[in-house]
Amino acid sequence: MKTKNLVVLGSTGTIGINTLKIVRQYPQQFRVVGLTACNNFKLLEKQIREFKPQYVAIGKQGFDYLRRRFDRASVKILDVDKESGFIVSLKSVDIVVIGMRGGAALAPFLEAVRHGKTVAPANKEALVMAGPLLMRLARKHNAKIIPVDSEQSAIFQCLEGHRREDLKRVILTASGGALRKVPLTRFDRLSVNEILRHPRWKMGEKITVDSATLMNKGFEVIEAMRLFDLTVDQVQVVIHPEAIIHSMVEFKDGSIIAQMGITDMRLPIQYALTYPHRLGTGLASTDFYHLKQLTFGKPDFKRFPSLALALRVAREGGTFPSVLNAADEVAVDAFLNQKINFTGIYRIVERTVRRHRIVRDPDLKQILEADIWARAQATRLIEE
Repeated sequence: MKTKNLVVLGSTGTIGINTLKIVRQYPQQFRVVGLTACNNFKLLEKQIREFKPQYVAIGKQGFDYLRRRFDRASVKILDVDKESGFIVSLKSVDIVVIGMRGGAALAPFLEAVRHGKTVAPANKEALVMAGPLLMRLARKHNAKIIPVDSEQSAIFQCLEGHRREDLKRVILTASGGALRKVPLTRFDRLSVNEILRHPRWKMGEKITVDSATLMNKGFEVIEAMRLFDLTVDQVQVVIHPEAIIHSMVEFKDGSIIAQMGITDMRLPIQYALTYPHRLGTGLASTDFYHLKQLTFGKPDFKRFPSLALALRVAREGGTFPSVLNAADEVAVDAFLNQKINFTGIYRIVERTVRRHRIVRDPDLKQILEADIWARAQATRLIEE
């Protein structure tokens, strides 16, 4: 396997840190060309010293700090909001790992596919907002999208070597999040700290809250529809608390192929980086003697109305997914800052979606306009 040149967007987050663990394990296979972060400039500084990227992008808070510590001849320090697209478009770049969260990932994602890169997205929001546009551009420019999100990676792996016309449906598994056994009567009083204690994964705050509401699973339904050209009726969500099966694919003949493994994000990240090859991870294998049972259940839409809302939005399409994503970002941020309670997240998002006038086949300008409108609308509802 020849050396692959990487750009890691969001290198100081969970996905970025795990990506760099893989680079550290296989220094002959990967070379870091660029790193970006929003504001964790102290960790980014350590990453620069270890991996020696040519380009780094950081938010305003860390821009001057890093420029004082590095010679400009050794590493170019850029503005993360304006110049991330430049880094991913560099001719030398083979793979762009998108570990940054939120709709801010859309611009560099678009730039990466326009330049025919292999894109390894852990970010759901860009595909939720503008999935049809991204997939059209990827086909046009021969860009390859290999998802890092564990569920989408599982589907991608299960489909390898099979004809798409033989696919019947995909089955997205969900652990059920932190609230699977919490009484519904307590939801209004749940604290931020309680919500952030996910039973299976260590993730960023935003995605952990979305996992608790199951909005994250709704986003994954939309993401799967875009990545694999599915209808909403071809995607089924199943609660699977053990999180051993990461997702499944059913074919027309009734055969079901599942991708299984331990719950460690390095597995799907490394698969995206090494595709179509596989390398050892050094992680423990699944111990089937210790594993007593695999259980499955239906999602409870009364407890988790955000999932039901996301499925309605997935069916409608158009600018609704962009509105859903933007309103959710605003509402989750308000919850994390204790401006609304936990159940207020759904109320804000649902009311924002309900007030939106859909554009059925939007271009990029209309997608971004819907995003801006939804953020303003959700903010106004929170203030009220």
